[in-house]
Amino acid sequence: MATGILVASDQLDGARLSRTALIGELALDGSLRPVPGVMALVSAALAAGARDAIVPAESAAEGAVVRDIRVRGASEFRQVARHLARREELPVAAPPGRDPDAAQEDAPDLASVVGHIVGRRALEIAVAGRHNLAFAGPPGVGKTLLARSAAALLPLLDEREAAEVSRIHSVAGLAEPRASVSLRRPFRAPHHTISTQALVGGGPRIRPGEASLAHRGVLYLDETLQFRADALDALRGPIDAGTVTIARVEGVLALPARFMLLASFNPCPCGWFGVDRHQCTCEDGARRRYQARLSGPMRDRLDMIVHLEPVGSLRAARRTESTKVVATRVATAAAMQAERQAAPNAEIPPGQLDERTGFPVTVRALLDTRGRQLGLSMRRLHRAARVARTIADLAGSGAVRGEHLDEALMHRPKEVRA
Repeated sequence: MATGILVASDQLDGARLSRTALIGELALDGSLRPVPGVMALVSAALAAGARDAIVPAESAAEGAVVRDIRVRGASEFRQVARHLARREELPVAAPPGRDPDAAQEDAPDLASVVGHIVGRRALEIAVAGRHNLAFAGPPGVGKTLLARSAAALLPLLDEREAAEVSRIHSVAGLAEPRASVSLRRPFRAPHHTISTQALVGGGPRIRPGEASLAHRGVLYLDETLQFRADALDALRGPIDAGTVTIARVEGVLALPARFMLLASFNPCPCGWFGVDRHQCTCEDGARRRYQARLSGPMRDRLDMIVHLEPVGSLRAARRTESTKVVATRVATAAAMQAERQAAPNAEIPPGQLDERTGFPVTVRALLDTRGRQLGLSMRRLHRAARVARTIADLAGSGAVRGEHLDEALMHRPKEVRA
């Protein structure tokens, strides 16, 4: 508005404003204050045809992440006016550097996980192919420790993905204006008391929820069955479509939310149902209601469910691989997927589960046979096939074989035990 007044009063030539975006908040003393979502606003300006953007100086580095547009920072309105009058040109801001050390320092090392060979293997498969995974087991068995170690196994973001993640965090007000652009994949772990709106997004002033903040990363739901049932079911759409759709009177807004779901939960309220040498104290009705919080359709969207049993003896536990060793295999498998179909295996469309992605006729026939024998839905069958593709990648195999498919089906979601 201030610039418009100067143009209307012939103090500035409006021609230079035709392809220049002005972003920020003007204070009464003439200073420019930063606003949330600068990166997203600069992207929108570029899409509208702008070639220059003037933003508050504190937000210049954040806005400069967007390519193909010149972003200039100004600390007060006087600088903006002098730049538009061609008296003193504002310098073009340089984008922040990439964070070369993308390791999750607070993530547990897999070497500290005692036992759970099957669980470790399932976690490696899930992270390598971005598959949805759930750990079930009694309290203290190591579900949370194993799940949180996934943060350090995630392969790095590429530049396009890093820009997507940074824009979302910018809109949510989580981005540090002067910080380097991190190549870490998000690892979001909301508490089970979270509301549905906070989980998937929305509210009077629409804000991204945890599902969107986990875009291109992991959404971890610890004590999953303690979450509200409607909040869990609200994740079904984002899991399928990769977006959260929010309808309002003014229109419909779609927020990106393509994440890997990682869950962990107890088999019953007391946690000891089905565990040897322990007595479950739950009534049958309470146990069924507890397990029903994870609805059938939601359970169907999990690629793998692994039941963890208590480790018998610390002495008997074998020495396990470190996170660094496993992460190397995961990165190699992820690179194979990027080269083959430019997407993780979890995102392979059903129509491409053929020779192009390493499924020969014999394996497709075996897949159909296994589906009939086990009574699997088409969704579960396709999810099992994608998991088998990841297992083959970890083995360095260009084609999926029968043993890969059998291992994938071993971890398929099964009917709830009553």
